[in-house]
Amino acid sequence: MGDVHERGLATRAIHAGQEPDPRTGAVVVPIVTASTFRQDGVGGFRDGFEYARTDNPTRRSLEQTLAAIENASHARAFASGSAATAAVISLFEPGDEVLTTIDVYGGTYRLFEQVFTRYGLRFRFLASSDADEILAAASERTKMIWIETPTNPLLNVIDIARLAEGRPDGAALVVDNTFGTPFFQNPLDLGADIVVHSSTKYLGGHSDALGGAVITGDMGIDERIAFHQNAAGAVPSPFDCYLLQRGIKTLAVRMPRHEENARRIAEMLEEHPLVERVFFPGITSHPHHDLAARQMRGVPGMVSFRLRGGRPAVDRFFAALELFSLAESLGGVESLACYPFTMTHGAIPDEQKLKIGITDDLIRLSAGIEDGSDLLADLERALAAV
Repeated sequence: MGDVHERGLATRAIHAGQEPDPRTGAVVVPIVTASTFRQDGVGGFRDGFEYARTDNPTRRSLEQTLAAIENASHARAFASGSAATAAVISLFEPGDEVLTTIDVYGGTYRLFEQVFTRYGLRFRFLASSDADEILAAASERTKMIWIETPTNPLLNVIDIARLAEGRPDGAALVVDNTFGTPFFQNPLDLGADIVVHSSTKYLGGHSDALGGAVITGDMGIDERIAFHQNAAGAVPSPFDCYLLQRGIKTLAVRMPRHEENARRIAEMLEEHPLVERVFFPGITSHPHHDLAARQMRGVPGMVSFRLRGGRPAVDRFFAALELFSLAESLGGVESLACYPFTMTHGAIPDEQKLKIGITDDLIRLSAGIEDGSDLLADLERALAAV
């Protein structure tokens, strides 16, 4: 079949790292649950397998798939997106500075500000999504720039190539591509050094598995991430690896439907009198629409909006929903509605949230792949109840 890495994304998602089992011919990668592996003499590892925390056949297959869909040479799977984030931070030393934006996932903020600052790392949360303003804030202590794009929950788009071009010498550029997904953008191709995913979200796609990933084209970085992966042991179970890899197989089929539904929702909300503002980079009113069109091949199924009437209106809206479930997370086949102020971004101090626009009237939607007309009807019914 030739080198599968030269094929399209949909083909890589189904075939990379997933050759039929040589013994049985099974076309699905086996779930290997062994915690340890027999050695042929001391140090005689079979295909390098020794202990399941260090490596596992099912996880190795998933990692090969993850690398292939991000156009990378190396990937490491973790038990969650937060575990993957912690692995990246392990690359740095006390006194190093990390530049990021305040508009990041609340769990990332919590991990940076409440955990790793205790070990001498410095994190600066910038109230900007402008690449030049981020670069202007860099100092000689800056060793990493960490961004999400699109951001969570305000869906700002940040210029990856500009950051890669202008970053200080020796500073790593890390892109959380959870929202963007490899279907819509590949940050490594734009100059990033590391890509991070919460594979729980769009990659898994079915709200039934927890996982994270660190992906890079740099062997030296990968070796250090692999050391942390083994030393800390925050690895996914073989069954979660199986579920995540199965989800990735349909990524190229699901993402266009997520995008279509989100676009229809954003266009409807933008015309609704009870909606003050819509955040969706796929519509022309979004301030980063042109950048998204240049940097991405499409936009994910995430829509945020402000609802007139504040928290009381928000509560009535959530209570009236039927198809959209009020729940954290995103990227699954089912549609979800979220209240970032107390849910996904509850770890961020209120004054910080208000500073960047995470207000008590903000609602975040994850458009699933249901019939779009049914989703629109559900939202219209909930808005009518406000």
